[in-house]
Amino acid sequence: MLRAEGIPIGREMVAALMRRMGIEALYRRPRTTKPAPGHEVFPYLLRDMAIDRPNQVWAMDITYIPMVRGFVYLAAVLDWFSRRVLAWRLSITMETDFCLEAVDEALARHGAPAIFNTDQGSQFTSAEFTSMLARNAIAISMDGKGSWRDNVFVERLWRSVKYEEVYLHAYDTVADARAGLGRYLAFYNARRPHSSLDGRTPDDAYFNALPLAVAA
Repeated sequence: MLRAEGIPIGREMVAALMRRMGIEALYRRPRTTKPAPGHEVFPYLLRDMAIDRPNQVWAMDITYIPMVRGFVYLAAVLDWFSRRVLAWRLSITMETDFCLEAVDEALARHGAPAIFNTDQGSQFTSAEFTSMLARNAIAISMDGKGSWRDNVFVERLWRSVKYEEVYLHAYDTVADARAGLGRYLAFYNARRPHSSLDGRTPDDAYFNALPLAVAA
């Protein structure tokens, strides 16, 4: 269409301009939930449960973070009641280690929850991950296969992270992504109000437990 209007341009120039303007094609992204044959899967424990206090239920998930070239993976541990991000890690691979590091930090900082909910991804069904939870006497809950609704609060976190931070910035390096996400998640916890928390911030809801029941 541009050439028909007399503008000399090729695919490489179009791609460069799209990157500069933050425009990208829509297509299927890398799947972050990949089950592993032989790994034990646990039942979903939260259906119809009233979540009414911090550290009653934690959830964890992984999402991709696009950069100027390629992408990285973000894993976060979320307190279900307050929506507070308790710990997070970035990785250039989908190995289990960065998930273990995030959980280890959350446990060290905040103690252990009663229940830990994840999807059925291979990182979360691995012996290393489930053993860490078992050692801390944490009940393990897993979403139904392919059912993102079972972990809807983490999905809402990913939507906020991407539309309010990631899609507004083109990270050049992993260090840039880590710095930008760190700033945003600090803002998300301490300053961003949530309508589902009566306008409170996650920090306020977590550290000043509200008499607010949330149906899972």
